[in-house]
Amino acid sequence: MSRNETYHRMLMAASHFQLNIALILEAKAVEAARSCQWICQHLSGVHFEDHGEQLKKTIEIHDQLIEVIDGMTKMEQALAKNIQIILGSQEEESGAGQGGDQFGTLFPFGGENNQ
Repeated sequence: MSRNETYHRMLMAASHFQLNIALILEAKAVEAARSCQWICQHLSGVHFEDHGEQLKKTIEIHDQLIEVIDGMTKMEQALAKNIQIILGSQEEESGAGQGGDQFGTLFPFGGENNQ
């Protein structure tokens, strides 16, 4: 298998991985919407001792969702870094790396600001 074929397979695997991540995030969004509806319809101030307890429970639910989103974001940034490395090594081999980061403007995955 040639190097180009290997890179192509790696990029295809990364794209399938991205698709699966998108499906997971979509499912989490649906789950969050259902949870929101259930919480708004079934949990009221009557179910808690005081307002502080009610606030504590809602913050706990939101923290769980934020942890999932944060984990997915970190995974996306790692994948983006790998793709940048692959694309950067292809540029160097072909001698097209003279004009700076050619693919960085086309595929701004993760970015240097997010690290």
